[in-house]
Amino acid sequence: MRWDIFCKVIDNHGDAGVCWRLASELARRGALVRLWMDDPAPLAWMAPGHPGVEVVHWTAQVPAHAPGDVVVEAFGCDPPPEFVARMRAAPRPPAWINLEYLSAESYVERSHGLLSPVHSGPGAGLAKHFFYPGFSERTGGLLREQDLPQRHAQFDRAAWLRGHGVQPGAARVVSLFCYEPPALPELLRHLAQEPTELLVTAGRPTAAMHAALARLAAEHAGWNARGLLRPHWLPLLSQREYDQLLWSCDLNFVRGEDSLVRGLLAGRPCVWHIYPQDDFAHHAKLEAFLRWLQPPADLARFFRVWNGLEEGLPAPDFAGWQAPAAETLTRIEALPELASELERFAAGRGRI
Repeated sequence: MRWDIFCKVIDNHGDAGVCWRLASELARRGALVRLWMDDPAPLAWMAPGHPGVEVVHWTAQVPAHAPGDVVVEAFGCDPPPEFVARMRAAPRPPAWINLEYLSAESYVERSHGLLSPVHSGPGAGLAKHFFYPGFSERTGGLLREQDLPQRHAQFDRAAWLRGHGVQPGAARVVSLFCYEPPALPELLRHLAQEPTELLVTAGRPTAAMHAALARLAAEHAGWNARGLLRPHWLPLLSQREYDQLLWSCDLNFVRGEDSLVRGLLAGRPCVWHIYPQDDFAHHAKLEAFLRWLQPPADLARFFRVWNGLEEGLPAPDFAGWQAPAAETLTRIEALPELASELERFAAGRGRI
Protein backbone atom coordinates (compact mmCIF):
# COMPACT_ATOMS: atom_id res chain seq x y z
CA MET A 1 0.00 0.00 0.00
CA ARG A 2 1.28 3.48 -0.88
CA TRP A 3 0.83 6.30 1.63
CA ASP A 4 1.16 10.09 1.35
CA ILE A 5 1.42 11.81 4.73
CA PHE A 6 1.24 15.62 4.79
CA CYS A 7 2.72 17.57 7.68
CA LYS A 8 3.23 21.24 8.40
CA VAL A 9 5.70 22.06 11.14
CA ILE A 10 3.80 24.56 13.27
CA ASP A 11 6.19 24.96 16.19
CA ASN A 12 8.12 22.89 18.70
CA HIS A 13 8.42 19.95 16.24
CA GLY A 14 5.69 17.89 17.87
CA ASP A 15 3.74 17.59 14.62
CA ALA A 16 6.88 16.52 12.81
CA GLY A 17 7.66 13.98 15.51
CA VAL A 18 4.28 12.29 15.31
CA CYS A 19 4.31 12.19 11.51
CA TRP A 20 7.81 10.82 11.35
CA ARG A 21 7.12 8.08 13.86
CA LEU A 22 3.98 7.08 11.94
CA ALA A 23 5.68 7.20 8.55
CA SER A 24 8.67 5.17 9.64
CA GLU A 25 6.50 2.57 11.39
CA LEU A 26 4.33 2.09 8.30
CA ALA A 27 7.50 1.75 6.21
CA ARG A 28 8.88 -0.89 8.58
CA ARG A 29 5.68 -2.85 7.97
CA GLY A 30 6.28 -2.86 4.23
CA ALA A 31 4.33 0.20 3.08
CA LEU A 32 5.70 2.72 0.59
CA VAL A 33 5.54 6.05 2.37
CA ARG A 34 6.05 9.61 1.18
CA LEU A 35 6.25 12.18 3.96
CA TRP A 36 5.48 15.69 2.74
CA MET A 37 6.87 18.36 5.05
CA ASP A 38 7.04 22.11 4.62
CA ASP A 39 10.17 22.12 6.81
CA PRO A 40 12.06 18.81 6.71
CA ALA A 41 15.17 20.31 8.36
CA PRO A 42 14.31 18.94 11.86
CA LEU A 43 14.59 15.40 10.50
CA ALA A 44 18.36 15.91 10.26
CA TRP A 45 18.57 15.47 14.06
CA MET A 46 15.21 13.89 14.79
CA ALA A 47 15.54 10.99 12.36
CA PRO A 48 19.00 11.03 10.76
CA GLY A 49 19.13 8.98 7.57
CA HIS A 50 15.37 8.85 7.00
CA PRO A 51 15.44 5.04 6.53
CA GLY A 52 12.53 3.63 4.53
CA VAL A 53 10.64 6.87 4.01
CA GLU A 54 10.75 9.21 1.02
CA VAL A 55 10.74 12.76 2.35
CA VAL A 56 9.22 15.34 -0.01
CA HIS A 57 9.93 19.01 0.63
CA TRP A 58 6.47 20.55 0.45
CA THR A 59 6.87 23.94 -1.23
CA ALA A 60 4.73 26.16 -3.45
CA GLN A 61 6.04 24.21 -6.43
CA VAL A 62 4.24 20.93 -5.82
CA PRO A 63 6.10 17.89 -7.19
CA ALA A 64 4.15 15.98 -9.86
CA HIS A 65 3.68 12.83 -7.78
CA ALA A 66 0.58 10.74 -8.40
CA PRO A 67 -1.40 10.10 -5.20
CA GLY A 68 -0.92 6.80 -3.42
CA ASP A 69 -3.62 4.55 -1.96
CA VAL A 70 -3.99 6.54 1.27
CA VAL A 71 -3.58 10.26 1.93
CA VAL A 72 -3.15 11.39 5.54
CA GLU A 73 -3.37 15.08 6.33
CA ALA A 74 -1.97 15.53 9.80
CA PHE A 75 -3.84 17.91 12.07
CA GLY A 76 -5.92 19.51 9.32
CA CYS A 77 -2.95 20.80 7.34
CA ASP A 78 -4.78 20.62 3.95
CA PRO A 79 -2.82 18.99 1.11
CA PRO A 80 -2.02 21.37 -1.77
CA PRO A 81 -4.91 21.97 -4.22
CA GLU A 82 -2.89 20.59 -7.13
CA PHE A 83 -2.44 17.30 -5.31
CA VAL A 84 -6.10 17.16 -4.26
CA ALA A 85 -7.09 17.64 -7.91
CA ARG A 86 -4.96 14.61 -8.78
CA MET A 87 -6.71 12.66 -6.03
CA ARG A 88 -10.10 13.51 -7.54
CA ALA A 89 -8.93 12.63 -11.08
CA ALA A 90 -7.51 9.25 -10.06
CA PRO A 91 -9.42 6.19 -11.37
CA ARG A 92 -9.77 5.09 -7.75
CA PRO A 93 -9.37 8.10 -5.46
CA PRO A 94 -7.27 7.35 -2.38
CA ALA A 95 -8.59 7.04 1.13
CA TRP A 96 -8.36 10.51 2.68
CA ILE A 97 -7.78 10.64 6.40
CA ASN A 98 -7.55 13.68 8.65
CA LEU A 99 -5.34 12.58 11.55
CA GLU A 100 -6.30 14.70 14.56
CA TYR A 101 -4.67 15.65 17.86
CA LEU A 102 -4.52 13.31 20.83
CA SER A 103 -6.99 13.85 23.64
CA ALA A 104 -8.87 11.88 26.29
CA GLU A 105 -11.90 14.18 26.01
CA SER A 106 -15.27 12.58 25.30
CA TYR A 107 -15.72 14.21 21.88
CA VAL A 108 -12.89 12.04 20.55
CA GLU A 109 -14.95 8.84 20.67
CA ARG A 110 -17.90 10.62 19.07
CA SER A 111 -15.81 12.08 16.26
CA HIS A 112 -13.50 9.19 15.46
CA GLY A 113 -14.20 7.87 11.96
CA LEU A 114 -16.75 10.52 11.01
CA LEU A 115 -17.13 11.26 7.32
CA SER A 116 -16.50 14.81 6.09
CA PRO A 117 -17.73 15.31 2.50
CA VAL A 118 -15.87 17.92 0.43
CA HIS A 119 -18.37 20.19 -1.33
CA SER A 120 -16.16 22.71 -3.10
CA GLY A 121 -12.70 23.24 -4.49
CA PRO A 122 -10.52 20.77 -6.40
CA GLY A 123 -11.61 17.93 -4.12
CA ALA A 124 -15.37 18.47 -4.55
CA GLY A 125 -17.14 15.14 -4.49
CA LEU A 126 -14.48 13.44 -2.39
CA ALA A 127 -14.74 12.86 1.34
CA LYS A 128 -12.28 12.54 4.17
CA HIS A 129 -12.56 10.70 7.47
CA PHE A 130 -11.58 12.05 10.86
CA PHE A 131 -9.18 9.77 12.68
CA TYR A 132 -8.52 10.41 16.36
CA PRO A 133 -5.76 8.91 18.49
CA GLY A 134 -7.03 8.29 22.00
CA PHE A 135 -7.16 6.33 25.20
CA SER A 136 -10.07 3.94 24.59
CA GLU A 137 -11.10 1.10 22.31
CA ARG A 138 -13.42 3.47 20.46
CA THR A 139 -10.55 5.64 19.19
CA GLY A 140 -7.53 5.14 16.95
CA GLY A 141 -5.38 4.32 19.96
CA LEU A 142 -1.70 5.15 20.41
CA LEU A 143 1.33 4.55 18.23
CA ARG A 144 3.47 1.69 19.54
CA GLU A 145 6.15 0.45 17.18
CA GLN A 146 6.28 -3.31 16.80
CA ASP A 147 9.95 -3.43 17.79
CA LEU A 148 9.59 -1.18 20.84
CA PRO A 149 9.51 -3.95 23.52
CA GLN A 150 12.57 -5.61 21.99
CA ARG A 151 14.51 -2.35 21.81
CA HIS A 152 13.62 -1.59 25.41
CA ALA A 153 14.63 -5.06 26.61
CA GLN A 154 18.02 -4.79 24.91
CA PHE A 155 18.73 -1.28 26.19
CA ASP A 156 21.82 -0.74 28.36
CA ARG A 157 20.90 2.05 30.78
CA ALA A 158 24.25 2.39 32.47
CA ALA A 159 26.13 2.62 29.18
CA TRP A 160 23.72 5.20 27.79
CA LEU A 161 24.04 7.39 30.86
CA ARG A 162 27.83 7.10 30.85
CA GLY A 163 27.79 8.16 27.21
CA HIS A 164 26.13 11.39 28.30
CA GLY A 165 28.49 12.00 31.20
CA VAL A 166 26.16 10.71 33.92
CA GLN A 167 27.20 8.17 36.55
CA PRO A 168 24.30 8.32 38.99
CA GLY A 169 25.27 5.70 41.54
CA ALA A 170 22.45 5.90 44.08
CA ALA A 171 21.23 9.28 42.86
CA ARG A 172 17.83 9.77 41.31
CA VAL A 173 17.79 10.43 37.57
CA VAL A 174 15.23 12.85 36.14
CA SER A 175 14.65 14.14 32.60
CA LEU A 176 13.26 17.58 31.87
CA PHE A 177 11.34 18.36 28.65
CA CYS A 178 8.93 21.25 29.11
CA TYR A 179 7.86 24.71 27.99
CA GLU A 180 8.21 27.35 30.74
CA PRO A 181 6.39 25.95 33.79
CA PRO A 182 6.02 28.56 36.55
CA ALA A 183 6.71 25.88 39.15
CA LEU A 184 10.14 24.96 37.75
CA PRO A 185 12.11 26.80 40.50
CA GLU A 186 9.97 25.02 43.10
CA LEU A 187 10.72 21.68 41.49
CA LEU A 188 14.46 22.36 41.54
CA ARG A 189 14.34 23.15 45.26
CA HIS A 190 12.56 19.84 45.88
CA LEU A 191 15.07 17.91 43.80
CA ALA A 192 17.98 19.54 45.61
CA GLN A 193 16.97 17.81 48.86
CA GLU A 194 18.47 14.48 47.72
CA PRO A 195 21.15 13.45 45.20
CA THR A 196 19.57 13.98 41.79
CA GLU A 197 20.97 13.93 38.27
CA LEU A 198 18.76 16.20 36.14
CA LEU A 199 19.04 15.67 32.39
CA VAL A 200 17.85 18.83 30.66
CA THR A 201 16.85 18.56 27.00
CA ALA A 202 17.95 21.14 24.44
CA GLY A 203 15.98 24.18 23.32
CA ARG A 204 13.20 25.71 25.41
CA PRO A 205 13.80 23.44 28.42
CA THR A 206 17.42 24.59 28.61
CA ALA A 207 16.34 28.24 28.39
CA ALA A 208 13.65 27.70 31.04
CA MET A 209 16.19 26.00 33.28
CA HIS A 210 18.66 28.89 33.02
CA ALA A 211 15.88 31.34 33.85
CA ALA A 212 14.85 29.27 36.87
CA LEU A 213 18.43 29.00 38.11
CA ALA A 214 18.86 32.76 37.82
CA ARG A 215 15.66 33.34 39.78
CA LEU A 216 16.69 30.91 42.51
CA ALA A 217 20.09 32.53 42.79
CA ALA A 218 18.42 35.90 43.31
CA GLU A 219 15.64 34.81 45.65
CA HIS A 220 16.97 31.74 47.48
CA ALA A 221 20.74 31.95 47.81
CA GLY A 222 22.19 28.63 48.94
CA TRP A 223 19.21 26.60 47.74
CA ASN A 224 21.61 23.97 46.32
CA ALA A 225 24.53 24.62 48.65
CA ARG A 226 25.25 20.91 49.11
CA GLY A 227 25.32 20.41 45.34
CA LEU A 228 22.92 17.47 45.50
CA LEU A 229 21.16 18.55 42.33
CA ARG A 230 23.42 18.16 39.32
CA PRO A 231 22.11 19.49 35.99
CA HIS A 232 23.30 17.92 32.73
CA TRP A 233 22.73 19.72 29.44
CA LEU A 234 21.76 17.35 26.64
CA PRO A 235 22.20 17.96 22.91
CA LEU A 236 19.31 17.56 20.49
CA LEU A 237 18.27 13.90 20.57
CA SER A 238 16.87 11.73 17.82
CA GLN A 239 13.54 10.10 18.49
CA ARG A 240 15.17 6.79 19.36
CA GLU A 241 17.62 8.53 21.69
CA TYR A 242 14.73 10.31 23.38
CA ASP A 243 13.09 6.94 24.05
CA GLN A 244 16.37 5.83 25.62
CA LEU A 245 16.47 8.94 27.79
CA LEU A 246 12.99 8.12 29.10
CA TRP A 247 13.98 4.51 29.81
CA SER A 248 17.01 5.78 31.77
CA CYS A 249 15.19 7.98 34.23
CA ASP A 250 13.30 7.45 37.47
CA LEU A 251 10.97 10.36 36.68
CA ASN A 252 10.32 12.08 33.34
CA PHE A 253 8.90 15.51 32.66
CA VAL A 254 7.39 15.43 29.16
CA ARG A 255 5.56 17.96 27.04
CA GLY A 256 3.19 18.04 24.06
CA GLU A 257 1.60 14.86 22.78
CA ASP A 258 4.30 12.73 21.15
CA SER A 259 6.53 12.80 24.24
CA LEU A 260 3.54 12.15 26.52
CA VAL A 261 2.88 8.88 24.71
CA ARG A 262 6.56 7.99 24.82
CA GLY A 263 6.67 8.81 28.54
CA LEU A 264 3.72 6.54 29.26
CA LEU A 265 5.23 3.77 27.14
CA ALA A 266 8.48 3.98 29.13
CA GLY A 267 6.69 2.53 32.14
CA ARG A 268 8.23 5.17 34.39
CA PRO A 269 6.43 7.98 36.24
CA CYS A 270 5.99 11.00 34.04
CA VAL A 271 4.48 14.45 34.44
CA TRP A 272 2.92 16.09 31.40
CA HIS A 273 3.36 19.75 30.56
CA ILE A 274 0.43 20.23 28.21
CA TYR A 275 0.68 22.70 25.34
CA PRO A 276 -0.81 25.95 26.74
CA GLN A 277 -3.62 27.56 24.75
CA ASP A 278 -4.78 31.16 25.03
CA ASP A 279 -8.41 30.18 25.63
CA PHE A 280 -7.38 27.73 28.41
CA ALA A 281 -8.81 24.79 26.46
CA HIS A 282 -5.80 22.84 27.72
CA HIS A 283 -7.30 22.82 31.21
CA ALA A 284 -10.24 20.62 30.11
CA LYS A 285 -7.84 18.47 28.10
CA LEU A 286 -5.63 17.93 31.14
CA GLU A 287 -8.56 17.08 33.39
CA ALA A 288 -9.85 14.55 30.85
CA PHE A 289 -6.43 12.93 30.76
CA LEU A 290 -6.29 12.78 34.56
CA ARG A 291 -9.70 11.09 34.64
CA TRP A 292 -8.29 8.43 32.34
CA LEU A 293 -4.94 8.16 34.15
CA GLN A 294 -6.45 7.93 37.65
CA PRO A 295 -3.17 8.91 39.35
CA PRO A 296 -2.55 9.03 43.10
CA ALA A 297 -3.87 12.24 44.65
CA ASP A 298 -0.43 13.80 45.10
CA LEU A 299 0.51 13.07 41.48
CA ALA A 300 -2.77 14.58 40.24
CA ARG A 301 -2.03 17.69 42.25
CA PHE A 302 1.51 17.74 40.86
CA PHE A 303 0.10 17.67 37.31
CA ARG A 304 -2.22 20.59 38.05
CA VAL A 305 0.45 22.75 39.68
CA TRP A 306 2.97 21.96 36.95
CA ASN A 307 0.41 23.19 34.40
CA GLY A 308 -0.54 26.32 36.34
CA LEU A 309 -4.01 25.21 37.47
CA GLU A 310 -3.10 25.26 41.15
CA GLU A 311 -0.28 26.51 43.35
CA GLY A 312 2.06 24.78 45.76
CA LEU A 313 4.07 22.02 44.11
CA PRO A 314 4.27 18.88 46.29
CA ALA A 315 7.54 16.99 46.48
CA PRO A 316 7.81 14.22 43.87
CA ASP A 317 7.11 10.76 45.29
CA PHE A 318 9.68 8.72 43.40
CA ALA A 319 8.87 5.44 45.11
CA GLY A 320 5.10 5.84 45.30
CA TRP A 321 4.64 6.73 41.64
CA GLN A 322 6.47 3.70 40.22
CA ALA A 323 3.69 1.12 40.59
CA PRO A 324 0.99 3.37 39.05
CA ALA A 325 3.29 3.99 36.07
CA ALA A 326 3.71 0.26 35.52
CA GLU A 327 -0.05 -0.21 35.74
CA THR A 328 -0.55 2.57 33.18
CA LEU A 329 1.79 0.80 30.77
CA THR A 330 -0.29 -2.36 31.08
CA ARG A 331 -3.44 -0.39 30.26
CA ILE A 332 -1.80 1.24 27.25
CA GLU A 333 -0.64 -2.09 25.87
CA ALA A 334 -4.30 -3.18 25.82
CA LEU A 335 -5.37 -0.15 23.75
CA PRO A 336 -5.65 -0.12 19.94
CA GLU A 337 -2.38 0.60 18.14
CA LEU A 338 -2.49 3.62 15.84
CA ALA A 339 -0.58 2.36 12.78
CA SER A 340 -2.50 -0.92 12.83
CA GLU A 341 -5.81 0.91 13.13
CA LEU A 342 -4.92 3.17 10.22
CA GLU A 343 -3.97 0.17 8.10
CA ARG A 344 -7.20 -1.60 8.99
CA PHE A 345 -9.29 1.50 8.38
CA ALA A 346 -7.66 2.23 5.03
CA ALA A 347 -8.00 -1.36 3.84
CA GLY A 348 -11.57 -1.79 4.98
CA ARG A 349 -13.17 1.56 4.34
CA GLY A 350 -10.61 3.46 2.37
CA ARG A 351 -12.13 3.69 -1.07
CA ILE A 352 -14.25 6.75 -1.46
